[in-house]
Amino acid sequence: MDIVPIMPKRHKEAPLDKDLYAPIEWRSVAEYDDIRYEKADGIAKITIDRPKVLNAFRPQTLVEVSAALELAREDAEIGVVILAGAGEKAFCSGGDQQVRGDTGYIAEGASLGRFHVTDLQVQMRRLPKPVVAMVAGYAIGGGHILHICCDLTVAADNAVFGQTGPRVGSWDGGFGASLLRDLVGTKKAKEFWLLCRQYDAEEALEMGLVNSVVPLDRLEEETVAWCREMLALSPFALRLVKASFNAHEDGYAGIQQLAHDTNLLFYGSEEAREGREAFKEKRSPDFSKFPRRA
Repeated sequence: MDIVPIMPKRHKEAPLDKDLYAPIEWRSVAEYDDIRYEKADGIAKITIDRPKVLNAFRPQTLVEVSAALELAREDAEIGVVILAGAGEKAFCSGGDQQVRGDTGYIAEGASLGRFHVTDLQVQMRRLPKPVVAMVAGYAIGGGHILHICCDLTVAADNAVFGQTGPRVGSWDGGFGASLLRDLVGTKKAKEFWLLCRQYDAEEALEMGLVNSVVPLDRLEEETVAWCREMLALSPFALRLVKASFNAHEDGYAGIQQLAHDTNLLFYGSEEAREGREAFKEKRSPDFSKFPRRA
């Protein structure tokens, strides 16, 4: 007996393609100095806007990205977030070495530096909505790790990936090592860090570092199509899928997130409501009507 798929692959289904690839009109939501935050059709787009330094981030940049992610999280209209870099030359070239000091990256007016990017990486992974990296040009150093922390990566054919830490007296033993190893394997991940080589988009696709490679002039169109495809799916299921991956990768912290999400799902059940309402009505709960599932 022939097995009929529920839905044909979208690239062979013209009516579906038309919806996914419809034009999108971004509107600015909040004003920042180092980034742009826009949204449209259920999608938020956060763009690092420092093209003169290949979208390298300084502390202010990361604080602003964090604030925009929080806006996207609290916005019930938003289901997916795109992270991008301004222009065609770079997604993000990592930390701005001009503001790097002995204690970390130093914000304007501060005496001590810190690594805001560590907090941002965790926030991206804890965000209960998918985050898609839209990569044109260089995704290097800390910028490379940002795309790794995203759930999906759509790359332009001019994209370049790599780590530069040992060249500038730096490294990342956190997500920059562990997630990279999970994506491309231990030997290849060590090659990234021990040799500081750079890899083009097709090489990145072949090693499983990115999900898709498209012509530069179609990058946003394709990324938006991927986002729209996710927006057609169950938002809570997507939230739990993301948490499930992180539960394995993040140890107890990941398990805590998955437990929180499943508890939130349980709160919407009749069984949970019975416990809550019985407490409010100062009576004993009656759980006998609920099945003891095998």
